[in-house]
Amino acid sequence: MATAPSRAASRTDNHAGEGTRERILDVALRLFAEHSVAGTSLQMIADELGITKAAVYHHFHTWEELLSTLVEPAVEEMRALVDAAAAHRTPHGRAEHMLTGFVDLTMRHRRLSAILSSDQAIARLLKAQAHYEELVERPLALLGGALPDPAGRINATVALSGIASTAGNDLLGDLDDDTMRKLLIQTGRRTLGLRPPRTPRTTS
Repeated sequence: MATAPSRAASRTDNHAGEGTRERILDVALRLFAEHSVAGTSLQMIADELGITKAAVYHHFHTWEELLSTLVEPAVEEMRALVDAAAAHRTPHGRAEHMLTGFVDLTMRHRRLSAILSSDQAIARLLKAQAHYEELVERPLALLGGALPDPAGRINATVALSGIASTAGNDLLGDLDDDTMRKLLIQTGRRTLGLRPPRTPRTTS
């Protein structure tokens, strides 16, 4: 017969602090990177935090809710980036803004970006949601617009996935953020066939 949780366990679950929700997300992200989404259970997350699985369910009622909450900040940033890039008048301007903005976004969410680019479980979740167009379809169109299809779309796909997976690659952890950003943008421009913006001339 199952026994009721001890008072100590209840205190741990109910008084883990205001940061429990954020700690769950942080641990989930790390475990997803190590074991994949499919290879990570709620029990693993709970064990890592020293709480019960019921405590995890208290903050996230479903697995999908946890995943959606995890990607929400990056989704909102991507939506704003796409809108800003689309406001440029020329295909080159739209692609340049999308490229540099996407590099900055992936640098802020390095581990998540690597998971999004490689884990099919999260990819399927995102594809089923309404914001999939902002995350994938519109960025591809903006990045590839400077070249005719299918070359533009292929180059844009290579650039997006390559930037996302490279930014989160632990083997490149010795690079500082400024160097990583510069090289990712340079590589992205070469992939997309974009010329660097002209440097304004200074007058003496």
